[in-house]
Amino acid sequence: MKAQNANPRNKNHIKSTLIIIALLLISICSKAQSPFPFKAGSEAMNKFFRDSINISPDLAARKATGTVVLKFSADGNGSISKIVVYYADDVSLTQPVIDALNKSNRQWAIPGNRKLYDYVISFTIYFNLPDNASPELKEQFYKFYSQRRQITAANEVPLGQVTMLPNVIFTYDLQ
Repeated sequence: MKAQNANPRNKNHIKSTLIIIALLLISICSKAQSPFPFKAGSEAMNKFFRDSINISPDLAARKATGTVVLKFSADGNGSISKIVVYYADDVSLTQPVIDALNKSNRQWAIPGNRKLYDYVISFTIYFNLPDNASPELKEQFYKFYSQRRQITAANEVPLGQVTMLPNVIFTYDLQ
C-alpha cells in the first residue's frame, strides 16, 4: 500500500493556525509598559531631586550620609499626600528629602483611572570626599555614623499595589 502525500494546503493551514495561536498567546501574556510616573521622565526626576534637595549647613557640618526610603500617594492631579518614612539611616536626613518631595507636587502621573496611587522611592545622600581626607574628617564621619538615629519598621509593611521608583543619588560638597 502506498502512503498518501499530505496536501500542501493543509500543511500551510496548520502552520498559519499555529502562528496565529502563538501570537494571540503572546499578546495576551504581554502587557504594555506604562509611562514613567514622573511626568517629565526618569532623568528629569533625578535632576529635579538633585536640584531640590537642600542639605543644611548643620547636616553638612555633621558629615551626614545615608539612605531614606519613603512611600507617598499621588492623586489624579499628581498632588502628593500621605508621605510615610519606611527607613532612614538618620532622622535628620528625612526633612530635606520630604521638602524636595513636596516640591514635586502635581508632577506625578498615576496609571489607569485611579483616584490614588502609591509610590516607594529611595534617596541616597552622601558627600563628595576630598582627594586628601584628613583624620578630622574621618573622625567627624565616624561620629555621625555612630550617633545616628535610625528609623526602621518594627513590623511588616503591607504595600499593596505600589510602584518602586529608581533610587535618587544626591551628593554634596563639603565646605
